[in-house]
Amino acid sequence: MPNGIAKRDLPAKTCPACARPFAWRKKWARDWENVVYCSDTCRKKR
Repeated sequence: MPNGIAKRDLPAKTCPACARPFAWRKKWARDWENVVYCSDTCRKKR
């Protein structure tokens, strides 16, 4: 049995550039409140 949290239970946001939902990632743990875009491509596209 794996440890941790199931992906469906992670917090999620919607990207304003592509309108797709994206889930929390460990690399965003420190500043999840400030994450707006799902990828660098969407951030550049704004």
